[in-house]
Amino acid sequence: MARIASLAQAVSEVVHDGDTVAFEGFTHLIPFAAGHEVIRQRRRGLTLVRMTPDLIYDQLIGAGCATRLVFSWGGNPGVGSLHRFRDAVSNDWPVHLELEEHSHAGMANRYVAGASGLPFAVMRGYVGTDLPGQTSNIAPITCPFTGEVLTAVPALKLDAAVIHAQRADRQGNVQLWGITGVQKEAVLCASRSLVTVEEIVDELDPRPGAIVLPTWAVDYVAVAPGGAHPSYAQGYSVRDNDYYRAWDEIGRDREEFNRWLDNHIFNPAPGEVRA
Repeated sequence: MARIASLAQAVSEVVHDGDTVAFEGFTHLIPFAAGHEVIRQRRRGLTLVRMTPDLIYDQLIGAGCATRLVFSWGGNPGVGSLHRFRDAVSNDWPVHLELEEHSHAGMANRYVAGASGLPFAVMRGYVGTDLPGQTSNIAPITCPFTGEVLTAVPALKLDAAVIHAQRADRQGNVQLWGITGVQKEAVLCASRSLVTVEEIVDELDPRPGAIVLPTWAVDYVAVAPGGAHPSYAQGYSVRDNDYYRAWDEIGRDREEFNRWLDNHIFNPAPGEVRA
């Protein structure tokens, strides 16, 4: 059964040093507030997992929280590179970052296998590419029925999954809708999970295409209005495009990034709720 707690308490219970953790969201419902709390709590040695690491992973990497990244694409969407990510890979600043790269399909299949309790997933997408030669977690497998050579990827087994959703009820049932990625699968393949939400409501009403995560599948729910900013939560907020553009200059320079950490994460101005 999900427990409703403060963001600080929920993060302290769910994300631990050395964990393999996913902060999932696909352009929408990205759990920035939870990621910022992880930085505030100075978690270290994390293996970060995500299909599309963007600004929140740049911030976690730059803050020294991560030593490994498992991913399928990384960048500042619509703008360019992630400079803290690049600095860690190229210059080991602030620490060395190990990489494991997959395709989107490879990552999605790994999530589904983990959520399904299977040891691996099988796909065609890697055949003929050079990724199997670069990534140890990709292996050929022969179909026992047709003899066709396919590719196997191991299921993702997360210590923790963190997502953002529009709302939950008072029993901890979570509802999200709009553009969804692999949030459901991330929660189901994790040992511990945290969902930040825009609000707690008395009752969830039907929404077209909505996903409902039942309370028994979630460990913690924390109310974090605007918790997806600068991404958006359909029905509650819009994407802050200026933030994404501004991040290019902030993330490019180490001193500017450290000032951002001090001013917006560790010592935010009174009343500031969306770092």
